Amino acid sequence: MQLTLSTESVRNAVMTNETGQVLYKTSHPFILGKLGTTTIRKIQPSTDPLDMHDNFDVMGEIEWHWFGSSTFRINGQEMQSNDFLPRHGITGRKRTFTGPDGLPYRWDMLLRSVVLSRDDESRTEVARYHGGTLGVIGPKTKPHLDVDPDVMHMLDLIVLTFVYVEKLRKDKERAARLVLGPMTPRVPPWYLATSVVVDSCRYDTVQCTTLTMLSPLYYLCDKL
Repeated sequence: MQLTLSTESVRNAVMTNETGQVLYKTSHPFILGKLGTTTIRKIQPSTDPLDMHDNFDVMGEIEWHWFGSSTFRINGQEMQSNDFLPRHGITGRKRTFTGPDGLPYRWDMLLRSVVLSRDDESRTEVARYHGGTLGVIGPKTKPHLDVDPDVMHMLDLIVLTFVYVEKLRKDKERAARLVLGPMTPRVPPWYLATSVVVDSCRYDTVQCTTLTMLSPLYYLCDKL
């Protein structure tokens, strides 16, 4: 399945499937002095065949905190991000969790994408986010999340954790741009060559990450 997002701002977006049907809506109202809560609503089938309106119920929430763990709420369950989706690695760009099928999964925050794979020897990729493109080289595309049919049974959980990790990845990207200066383009020239190396990295061998403790200019591949 491909979920197309109306915007790269994943906390205020509409997600549609290949036929254009809206499946999820995310909203994050601005509250001065607070990080606030992201609400994810999911379309619900109508019991009235004459009702042509889309009905949405709250599927999940992410309560963001300045310090400590954020709070996840999904389908009546409440979990702390540090417990359910702990960080790993030097740069904290790896997040792992156990799916409802009992299998281990991991999100990897790359330079321009987040990737979900099974956290075992197979490292099978089951979801990948693609940012939108302007069409300067190739056709213009909207941001979208590709999800493998094998994990459709936990699509709600994938959407919830995707919103969380993509927000973290964007925060890291924004922090890097602040260090480099306000005039730095979104994709600097030296990044273009780096991205080729990053996309060619095999997840069972190495992962390319940003060594944020030194400088966002230093990109390297660190052993898993």
